[in-house]
Amino acid sequence: MAAKAPSDELQKLSVSDGGANGKAATAANGAKDGTVADHSGEDSDDDADDQTAEPAPGAAKKKKNKKKKPKKKKKAPTAQTDPPSVLLSQLFPNNTYPKGEEVEYKDENRYRTTSEEKRHLDNLNSDFLTDYRHAAETHRQVRQWAQKNIKPGQTLTEIAEGIEDSIRRLVGHDGLAEGDAKIAGVGFPTGVNLDHIAAHFTPNAGNKTVLQQSNVMKVDIGVHVNGRIVDSAFTIAFDPMYDNLLAAVKDATNTGVKEAGIDVRLGELGGYIQEVMESYECEINGTTYPIKSIRNLTGHTILPYSIHGTKSVPIVKSADNTKMEEGDVFAIETFGSTGNGYVHDEGEVSHYALRSDAPKVDLRLSSAKSLLNVIKKNFGTIPFARRYLDRLGQEKYLLGLNNLVQSGIVEDYPPLLDKKGSYTAQFEHTILLRPTVKEVISRGDDY
Repeated sequence: MAAKAPSDELQKLSVSDGGANGKAATAANGAKDGTVADHSGEDSDDDADDQTAEPAPGAAKKKKNKKKKPKKKKKAPTAQTDPPSVLLSQLFPNNTYPKGEEVEYKDENRYRTTSEEKRHLDNLNSDFLTDYRHAAETHRQVRQWAQKNIKPGQTLTEIAEGIEDSIRRLVGHDGLAEGDAKIAGVGFPTGVNLDHIAAHFTPNAGNKTVLQQSNVMKVDIGVHVNGRIVDSAFTIAFDPMYDNLLAAVKDATNTGVKEAGIDVRLGELGGYIQEVMESYECEINGTTYPIKSIRNLTGHTILPYSIHGTKSVPIVKSADNTKMEEGDVFAIETFGSTGNGYVHDEGEVSHYALRSDAPKVDLRLSSAKSLLNVIKKNFGTIPFARRYLDRLGQEKYLLGLNNLVQSGIVEDYPPLLDKKGSYTAQFEHTILLRPTVKEVISRGDDY
């Protein structure tokens, strides 16, 4: 989920002038194992005894003894269904979820790979890694299903809810009981951002937008287990005309992932990303466009139950000397655009989150008070969409929600748009800077 760079921070960014190209920047395992009901077949046909005594004349006939066949135990599932519905905990018993891509540190941090001290620290994080790998494998299975099944003609609501419902099934928490969504589930509203909309759009109730063959759609998915959020995104386009745009952004993201590591300065990392992004151009309907970084979007750290942490990862070169540190969790995300390379807020808001630093305010609006209670109990500081309030049965809440935003208690995230007529793309991975290795937790065969 993209983070927007503060306006004063933009003064620090150094973007290349003119040139053919430019680049972009934005920015539990507590899940309960479900039990499958044993629906075995009906009792078998009656089996007669081999020897049955003839009844005495006039005596009532004895009933034949019935032999019941033992019920067969259902085998544990070994593969995922389509659409995904099998609990991850059943596919991976004993919390043996797959690792992400592990990359050894280099240069002065190479010693970490074999350091006994660092290995000990790594082993202390077993619950942390289990939760993250659980969330990451859920993400992979759901997104790979989505990539195969998203087609022109589907509504954005159908696409977003298909993804979110699959996540809830795989972690075993439907989010309807009070507090259930805080144990495991959707990490933030699923972004389905079309064309010049770069980030923070998910359909509200009643939205009828239909995906078209000509669209470029960014799909931004979050999964959490015990507040450990995996944030990863991809872009879909059905027309090969956009291939270079997607290739530029994927290459830029992979460069950011490759160059990231302990002691790396964030401003320098943005420069590596920018250099790769600006090396691409894309011809669309006969016109060649340089690919620009969206300079006021950034990657970001991820904290427990908080999608946007305290550090930002620019995707253009900047003077930020902040270093990546051991234990940090980063969302490395890049955005490329054929437009201005700069986004602004516009449109109906769908994304919200309770602020962790919310001020104490004497709310006078009763609807705001009751809604705040619902948000705290069901989401905490995990971002939510209006649709999530709808499925909890909340009604006529918009006035109260707006009051919470105006009071500084809830933050809203309006859609982020480049100029109309332009096209934007996004790719994103979550990385863990473990004591011994860098783990690209969301890496998969798809990207």
